[in-house]
Amino acid sequence: MNRRICLTIIVGIFIAGILFESCSVVPITGRRQISLIPSSEMMALSLTQYNDFMKSNKVVSTSDKRTVMVKTVGRNIQNAVEVYYRQQNLSLNGYNWEFNLIDSKEINAWCMPGGKVVVYTGILPVTVNDVGLAVVVAHEIGHAIAGHGEERMSQQLIAQFGSVALSEVLLNKPAETKQLWMSVFGVGVQYGALLPFSRLQENEADHLGLILMAMAGYDPNQALTFWSRMAQQSQGQSIPEFMSTHPSDETRIAKIRKELPGALKYYKKTK
Repeated sequence: MNRRICLTIIVGIFIAGILFESCSVVPITGRRQISLIPSSEMMALSLTQYNDFMKSNKVVSTSDKRTVMVKTVGRNIQNAVEVYYRQQNLSLNGYNWEFNLIDSKEINAWCMPGGKVVVYTGILPVTVNDVGLAVVVAHEIGHAIAGHGEERMSQQLIAQFGSVALSEVLLNKPAETKQLWMSVFGVGVQYGALLPFSRLQENEADHLGLILMAMAGYDPNQALTFWSRMAQQSQGQSIPEFMSTHPSDETRIAKIRKELPGALKYYKKTK
């Protein structure tokens, strides 16, 4: 066998071994994913960037009824996550939940590792009520607990910096790391183009979101209504930030409709 081919095979096997050892498992769905970044490093970076964001943006008063709704819905979804993790003997190490409403016209929301959730006032006219908001919050928390941000950042670190560890990139390229982190988690358009979630990750977040909102006492059927409103939002207008990475189309809505019977098994009406 050609020496170069042999070397290629050996290197391929070595890399495959590293990637296999770096796999983690997504809760509920059981999918294996690549995660090259230690949880402790990801949590520390997320907290730093989150604090920077909160200092530079206007937070809506905690006495505002919209903020009360965001915090109430958020805590209900949080409780559902914690109940599920306890039932499955899983750990939420490093999670210190926060739910905040930011005064911004952007139609956007996000959740980062560690449970830091931010909702923008611009999305509230589309969510309409607490159930619509639960669709959004549960979907974003679904991305977080599924480790989609870590998965995307691992992929981008490999693409941009090769096998360099995150700690080394943080030390030697802090500006590039911050921009990468912002683009991965979609914290704001001012930091550059938002890296899109894959179709697989979006479907996974939809699936997790339906189950979490149902466990929290919100009717998952309302997810169809919300995503229909999001689809209408883009007609004749520029695409909202939330929709630029969360495509709302007939295919997605049809898939959610198929998953509703499974999600409804978790639904216990509390109101």
